[in-house]
Amino acid sequence: MKTTRTQEIWVGLFVALGFAALFILAMKMSNFASYKATDVYRITVLFENIGGLKPRSPVTVSGVRVGRVESIDYDPNELQAKVVLAIENGYNFFPVDTQASIYTSGLLGEQYIALEPGAEDEMMKEGGRIRHSQSALVLEELVGQVLVNLTSK
Repeated sequence: MKTTRTQEIWVGLFVALGFAALFILAMKMSNFASYKATDVYRITVLFENIGGLKPRSPVTVSGVRVGRVESIDYDPNELQAKVVLAIENGYNFFPVDTQASIYTSGLLGEQYIALEPGAEDEMMKEGGRIRHSQSALVLEELVGQVLVNLTSK
C-alpha cells in the first residue's frame, strides 16, 4: 500500500491536535488555566489540621470560587497552620464573623476552603483574620476512631 504525502500530513495534524487536547486537559486539571493575576485582598485563617490542602486550592462561597489559597505556613505562636487566602476584590463583602471550613470535593478529590459569611455589619479588610475555622476531616483519623470503637465492644 502506497502512502501519499497528503495522508502523512493529515495523520501528523491529527496527532498534533490530540497532543494539544491532552495538554489543555492537563492545564485545566492542574488549575493553571484558571490562574489569573487579578486584584486581591488577603485574609488569614488558622486551622488545627489542613489535611491535604495546597497552595492555589480554591476558596468558595456557596459553591462559587471567590479566590485561592495563597500560602500555607506554620504559626509557632498559635501552634496551628496559618493559611493566607487571596480573595478577589469583587468579593469584598465578608463580615468579620465569617467561618472557614476545609472540605473535600468528592470522596478522594482535591481539598478546598468554603467560607460561610456571618451576620456582623463590619466587613473584613485587607490583612484581616477569620476567627472561626473548622479543620479538615482526615480519613485516617476517622477510620482509626471507628476501629477503636469496634474493638472496644
